Amino acid sequence: MELLQTTIEKFKNTIRLTDEEKLSATHEALSKIDINSKIFIDTYPRAASINNIYPGTKNGEDWDDWTVGFWTGMLWLSYELTRKPQYRKVAEFQMRAYKYRIENKIHVNHHDLGFLFSLSAVAQHTVTGSEVAKEVGIKAADHLIGRFKEKGEFIQAWGDLNDPNAYRLIIDCNMNVPLLFWATEVTGNPIYREIATKHINTAAKVVLREDSSTHHTYYFDPATGNPLKGVTAQGFSDDSAWARGQAWGVYGFPLAYSYTKDPKFITLYKKVTNYFLNKLPQDNVCYWDLVFSDGSNQERDTSAAAIAVCGILEMDQYLEDSDPDKAIYMNAAHAIMKSLIEKYTTKDLDYSNGLLTQAVYSKPHNSGINECNIWGDYYFLEALVRINKKNWKKYW
Repeated sequence: MELLQTTIEKFKNTIRLTDEEKLSATHEALSKIDINSKIFIDTYPRAASINNIYPGTKNGEDWDDWTVGFWTGMLWLSYELTRKPQYRKVAEFQMRAYKYRIENKIHVNHHDLGFLFSLSAVAQHTVTGSEVAKEVGIKAADHLIGRFKEKGEFIQAWGDLNDPNAYRLIIDCNMNVPLLFWATEVTGNPIYREIATKHINTAAKVVLREDSSTHHTYYFDPATGNPLKGVTAQGFSDDSAWARGQAWGVYGFPLAYSYTKDPKFITLYKKVTNYFLNKLPQDNVCYWDLVFSDGSNQERDTSAAAIAVCGILEMDQYLEDSDPDKAIYMNAAHAIMKSLIEKYTTKDLDYSNGLLTQAVYSKPHNSGINECNIWGDYYFLEALVRINKKNWKKYW
């Protein structure tokens, strides 16, 4: 599958990041995390900053938040980069809260168990071999499969499982089903993998439009399981492509391929990635919805850009060297990262405890607009780890 000619030309001769640029950006990110690791110990950064500063929340104060795992994941990434024990100690300390939360079923009745536990429990087990973390991750996977709907074959995103008005999936769950694939790997029980595969296959059928843009959320008939309609919750309109949702596709389908080796996920990856790249503005950092571009006077979403980079770097290892698009995608990843590093980090904001500026949580809800957000920071750091460590073992 070919990219549109404009994109081929745009990324044909991209200058890759130099070793100096990679190391400098990594050092700058770690300098912020080093400070934060002394503050956010029994607290977590909230999802979005206020004036580029993250407030903190203590365990129990904000249990309904789906984003705390990103901070714990950043600690594990930092530990892998530096082997400094302070990062590991804080991350291991925080495992107690994740264990308590899943064992007591505190605000886990949603599909975001992967965001919470892949970056805490799975990460800790991957890096240290911790049996406690492994058991916590399995318990989270057990809870997640309880949201699987046989009629329609998908994991319900939000809401009461008996509410017919909540009978839907969202594209974000592309990043949550890897928790289930992992659970099968560590337990040998095929049920997790079976449910993950059914969900991602259903998502692949319904979230992509003919032009390869994506729906944010898709509803099903609870009586029959038949697909009904695609709408948005955080995008500009039901017909537009919410940038972060498209980025979940850019990253989620490579992850599905990594576990299933089903070649259709390479095709799907190329479709959603081509669309994403061809909607980028001049400086390669997307606006919050891909319907907007230069001159729109809309906000960027650096978090979506960082997510997409991670997806491209994940799929790069599976594309054949003979694939004519392989180098184009890698050029694009470097071009996006170069722009993020040069224009959108907090390196010139000494007072900020975030990594990336100009992210958007939810524009329709007037939440976290033009701020740092914690998942954008996480994916930016993960992209730096992937660029610096060729054989990094992912947490997803």
